[in-house]
Amino acid sequence: MNTKVASTSQPEGYFAWFHALTSKERRTFWSCKIGYALDAMDTQFLSFVIPTLIATWGLSKGDAGLIGTVTLLTSAAGGWIAGIMSDRIGRVKTLQITILWFAFFTVLCGLAQNFEQLLWARGLMGFGMGGEWTAGAILIGEVIRAKDRGKAVGMVQAGWALGWGMSALLYALMFSLLPPEWAWRSLFLLGILPALFVIFIRRFVDEPEVFIAEQNKARVNSGDRVKFTAIFAPKMLSTTARAVLLTTGAQGGYYAITTWLPTFLKTERHLTVLGTGGYLAMVIVGSYVGYIVSAFLTDYLGRKKNFILFATGSMCIALAYTRLPVTDGVMLFLGFPLGFCVSGVFSGMGAFLTELFPTSMRGSGQGFSYNMGRAIGSLFPLMIGLSSNSMALGEAIGVFAGTAYGVMILAALTLPETAGKKLES
Repeated sequence: MNTKVASTSQPEGYFAWFHALTSKERRTFWSCKIGYALDAMDTQFLSFVIPTLIATWGLSKGDAGLIGTVTLLTSAAGGWIAGIMSDRIGRVKTLQITILWFAFFTVLCGLAQNFEQLLWARGLMGFGMGGEWTAGAILIGEVIRAKDRGKAVGMVQAGWALGWGMSALLYALMFSLLPPEWAWRSLFLLGILPALFVIFIRRFVDEPEVFIAEQNKARVNSGDRVKFTAIFAPKMLSTTARAVLLTTGAQGGYYAITTWLPTFLKTERHLTVLGTGGYLAMVIVGSYVGYIVSAFLTDYLGRKKNFILFATGSMCIALAYTRLPVTDGVMLFLGFPLGFCVSGVFSGMGAFLTELFPTSMRGSGQGFSYNMGRAIGSLFPLMIGLSSNSMALGEAIGVFAGTAYGVMILAALTLPETAGKKLES
């Protein structure tokens, strides 16, 4: 009788894993998810205000592109630095510092008086942007039990789509209430909001037990810590290199598609739906659903099969966009599978990288692998632009996106399956 009651009282359904979390695990989950959403919100503000800056400051498209490239490169550096810091001072402290950092420099973006000041402020903001992902992904990956790690980390990753949606809504609100020359500044000034969230993290979120155990072991061994360069030692170099290839493929494909597809569809297909709120909403909703579905599949199918599935889907969507004749109506609905595939690729990344590296070098390994991939991947839009001088833009997008996702698939095939791996100090 008692056994029957106990069994029926267990939570059931797709989110049973979440109901089974302890209060500490839930606080960590929400702190990472909200932190990542706020990171995305501050990051996406720039894409909405570029047209206003071009009109009011007379920026060229090259100037606007330079701001974006610098941000990506500094975020790559910031991600690796944050990984090293998280191995030294802790995951939670590093998360707090990176959130305060990107919030502060986002506000400075709103106070910039010229292009040079904006470039510097945005570039420095990038360090915190990249660092927050690294610290948050490691933190949630170490706190959640092995069998649910993929779902939890993937749903934290889905916070990016929420932050993207928030930035779009705030953009619409500010530009409806204020003249453009003030609206874009107010948008960046709202970037101070994430700093307030640090108060919650400081009070309610603790370091993962596996990290504390590793720290205690280092103290017992007279403070002998593993150097951050250990990820390049002979026994780890192959893992590190293949992890970089995996993340390069994911991010190179993402940047190739999202950077150049709108230009291709506007200039060569003469579609007008790309600049509408409806199309953006379809992409954002598709992204969020893609993150969630991939989060569950990465535990159900395993990390490798899930990567291959979404990489293949992203290759197909790139082919559909560049090869098939489409109308504005069809393109509106294609926004959903675009967001679904190219975002779903990333959902299992945090859990996989957490499991690839031992606790003593997890921050360094995860930070370097993901952000080196980001740095290399950021070159793909440039290579497409240069290649379009000798081939059609649609063909260049297809070649580089296909190559990127092909590299990702090959890397996934050669790396070990880590689903269900228990983390140890």
